[in-house]
Amino acid sequence: MPRPSPIDDFTPEQRAAFESELIRRNFKDYDGLVDWLKANGLELSRSAAYRHGSKLQRRLQAVRNSTEAAKLIAEAAPDDADLRSAAVISMVQSELFDVMVTLQDLDEAEPAERVMLLKEAARSVLDMTKASVLQKKWQADIKDKLDKAFSKLETQAGETQSGPKKLDADTLAAVRREVYGLV
Repeated sequence: MPRPSPIDDFTPEQRAAFESELIRRNFKDYDGLVDWLKANGLELSRSAAYRHGSKLQRRLQAVRNSTEAAKLIAEAAPDDADLRSAAVISMVQSELFDVMVTLQDLDEAEPAERVMLLKEAARSVLDMTKASVLQKKWQADIKDKLDKAFSKLETQAGETQSGPKKLDADTLAAVRREVYGLV
């Protein structure tokens, strides 16, 4: 088991300042960074700073890549019905189910450890269930708003008005079929 990093002994404020300085230096000049740490009352070797900086840089790059990919996907394939979220929630729920089954079969674990693992898995299932319920509620709200809007338009289309109609019933029916075909 690797020994703990000296950075684990930093307070959250010290760690945040250290990581901010790493980013400000663009993950370069580790000798200067070590000097900066000493000037701020912190001791850390150049190699420990470099190891932490490398990990942080990889995590930040992964977040940037994920964000960029999400933007590209959203632009290329809009998902107004939020089907991607429903699919992700379903995948995570399936994976959590598999984990819970595996935890039940885990004989060599201490009972207290098993309880903690099951508790964490149950909490994750609860979070996923909440997300699923909220996603379905959002979909139902959108469908309800669409139904109300179409009902209002259908009522207006059926009324005889003096002057030109904005929308006739056949056109409205075609639009409804197209919209509900997408949703």
